[in-house]
Amino acid sequence: MFTLREYQPSDCKETAKLFYETVHTINAKDYTKEQLNVWATKEMDLQKWNQSLLEHTSIVAIHDKIIVGFGDIDKTGYFDRLFVHKDWQNKGIACAICNELENTTQGKIVAYVSITAKGFFEKRAYTVIKQQQVQRQGVLLTNFIMEKRQEEKNETI
Repeated sequence: MFTLREYQPSDCKETAKLFYETVHTINAKDYTKEQLNVWATKEMDLQKWNQSLLEHTSIVAIHDKIIVGFGDIDKTGYFDRLFVHKDWQNKGIACAICNELENTTQGKIVAYVSITAKGFFEKRAYTVIKQQQVQRQGVLLTNFIMEKRQEEKNETI
């Protein structure tokens, strides 16, 4: 149904578009239009977006040469982004991306999670550390700092 692969610079525009559309449709049930507009703006700095994804371990999910989801995690265990195309929700894509990204790190994983995604992360054994208000362009958005402790992987000789 879909395959996973590493992010490539040629994916930049498509992932940015997927991010914008997903936030403005899926997250619309939990955030106001004003909040959505400052969270996912039409005018994105694609160079900065691409650089961020290249600096992290970034995975895209592909179906028929179309990106249907993506996510990334950095070297410290900060789970930065996880977005699934609005038409591809609840098909195992987010779980597959999470599994792949979580396997790249040991110890603690930290994510700043939207109201919309909180239940998904709780089902994956993430716990809420605290609820917070983040300000973007003078607009407050609620999210949750969540954490998951990974078991240390033992190397056998």
